Amino acid sequence: MTLTVHHLETSRSQRILWLLEELGVPYALRVYQRDAKTRLAPPELRAIHPLGKSPVITDGAVVVAESGAIIEYLAECHGAQALAELAHLEPARGTPAHRECRFWMHYAEGSLMNWLVMKLVFDTIPRQPMPFFVRPIARGLCAKVQHKLISPNVQTALAFMDAHLARNRWFAGEHLTMADFQMSFAVEAALARSGNEAAWPHLLAYRERMRARPAYQRALQKGGPVVMTS
Repeated sequence: MTLTVHHLETSRSQRILWLLEELGVPYALRVYQRDAKTRLAPPELRAIHPLGKSPVITDGAVVVAESGAIIEYLAECHGAQALAELAHLEPARGTPAHRECRFWMHYAEGSLMNWLVMKLVFDTIPRQPMPFFVRPIARGLCAKVQHKLISPNVQTALAFMDAHLARNRWFAGEHLTMADFQMSFAVEAALARSGNEAAWPHLLAYRERMRARPAYQRALQKGGPVVMTS
């Protein structure tokens, strides 16, 4: 049986490629291109999973969707055979590291990505085709939502992560865990949309540690850029 990653360009599925490269697990890669106009996933992904989203993996007859569920599945199936550096992929239950790992696994998609997606959407709306007399209204409305709601929450998240990484090498402590793979896309996206990367030195240092890993570089070579630049 061949494990297959159904990978959408510039998407959360990049974190799955990184984990597989770190684990040294053989896999096939099927790449899907976003719709040129909507930037959404193509309908072909619905043939793999009813939600039509990425990431999703197939492992024989098993189909697993959602980043966190996929990361946990891969850790359960292959974590015991991982190299010593990944011995703490899932920290021992009941330990502080396990509690930290669980928190960041949930925080990535449960809190942080909601604000980053909203920021992307409200950045994009004023650039969409619309009648000329509507554009100033759309621009003003989006700017107000950004200023009052989205930007303060994004800044709070950046400060929270930066302070945590000032005290910890990886998100759950001294060792690489599932949380780092789950948070990797969020860190890339948060810094890309921060407006001032230099304001977050510990997040930048974390990103450099992540990007310096050979497995991360291999994942980039196979899957392409992590986030859209525009």
